[in-house]
Amino acid sequence: MARRANVSDVHELAAAMPGATRYPDRDRAVYQVGGRSFVFFRTPRPDAVDPETGERYDDVIVFWVESEEDKRALVLDESTPFFTTPHFNGHPSVLLRGSRVAELSVDELREVVQDAWLARAGKRARAAWLAEHPPAR
Repeated sequence: MARRANVSDVHELAAAMPGATRYPDRDRAVYQVGGRSFVFFRTPRPDAVDPETGERYDDVIVFWVESEEDKRALVLDESTPFFTTPHFNGHPSVLLRGSRVAELSVDELREVVQDAWLARAGKRARAAWLAEHPPAR
């Protein structure tokens, strides 16, 4: 049985990607590659609230995706904990509450983080990484 992921895995996996840096001087982590964010921990906002209490979620993590199709695939698949809000309409990213990270295995989370990095990395970095990590068939 695969180990369930946790929030510290998000940090570890994002930081381990080639050329990844954590944006300095932030209370909430922002991981970037080439100056472009690929994973970040979002501040509470009015578009992501608990439907029962109306409280803003304070544990939302944003992951970039390659395309709108990739976004729809993750958000519409009821077996995943990913979601979006109207604020992110047209934005190539998906949201995940930290409290729901454990619904993913570490391997599933790794794939999401790697895909986020690939969506934002430069062409050369992306090509080098893909050459070293060919897609599974």
